[in-house]
Amino acid sequence: MLIVKTLHIVFMVTWFAGLFYLPRLYVYHSLATDAISIARFKVMERKLYRSIMTPAAILTIGFGLWLWLGYGITGAWLHVKLVLVLILVAHHLFLGKVLADFAADRNTHSDRFYRWLNEIPALPVLLGAVYLVVAKPF
Repeated sequence: MLIVKTLHIVFMVTWFAGLFYLPRLYVYHSLATDAISIARFKVMERKLYRSIMTPAAILTIGFGLWLWLGYGITGAWLHVKLVLVLILVAHHLFLGKVLADFAADRNTHSDRFYRWLNEIPALPVLLGAVYLVVAKPF
């Protein structure tokens, strides 16, 4: 069970790194004006989302399901954590929609929007999920 838990945590950290970094790339992308920078941001964003974040999200969820269903981890705290995971999945998918908008040169948001998107949605979810797992308050 410890190896499964370890892999769940490793891939969760990887996923969160992407959830924090991709909106930061969007900040810089939204400020870019030259074609070379814009093309570079498109490549960086696509590779981060498709090659790192999405596989990490899938593996995080997969190892989490293995812990839950394979080892019988239960508790009311887990139901709240599952809601937080659903919020993260929705956030991840929204970042993918933004990626598609940037790829098609359809960005409609300012760098300020992406600065808020960079911290606000993911940070409380990360703190909440970690607290729930460590404290198991209910």
